[in-house]
Amino acid sequence: MEDETLKLGLLMEAAQAQQTLATTTLDRLREHTAGIDAIVRQEIRATLLEELQALDEDSRKAAEALRRLQRTVNLRLIAWSTVALGVASLLPWSLAWWLLPTRAEIEALGAKRDELAANVARLSHQGGNLDLRHCGATQRLCVRIERSAPAYGAAGDFLIVKGY
Repeated sequence: MEDETLKLGLLMEAAQAQQTLATTTLDRLREHTAGIDAIVRQEIRATLLEELQALDEDSRKAAEALRRLQRTVNLRLIAWSTVALGVASLLPWSLAWWLLPTRAEIEALGAKRDELAANVARLSHQGGNLDLRHCGATQRLCVRIERSAPAYGAAGDFLIVKGY
């Protein structure tokens, strides 16, 4: 029995040693796991930080590209607006230059008007205000005469026109 007790004691001692070894191994495994967890977290943070920095750089490049594009578009808009404004302002000037008479033409027309006015005045004085009509069935040319004025000519066939 002693032998069995001894075996049992040895077995218990071996079990105790195995349990201590298992506990030590588990503690070291937990420490190792915690270390790996810290390393993984650190790597994730470093990778995330690296990616965020790359994203920040890409965002800055995109923003700068958009600013350059905006400047280019603004310059083109200014250029096209200037061209449109130039065409819009030159068109009326061109039409006026093409359609309106020149100063010399206006002076020539004024001189012609004065000449025609003088001719009208002379004709009016010389009998141009005659009241002429077409009379009768044959539509002959006739003139209004002054009935109270005397007749002239050898045969009395000239009469005074009304208004003269």
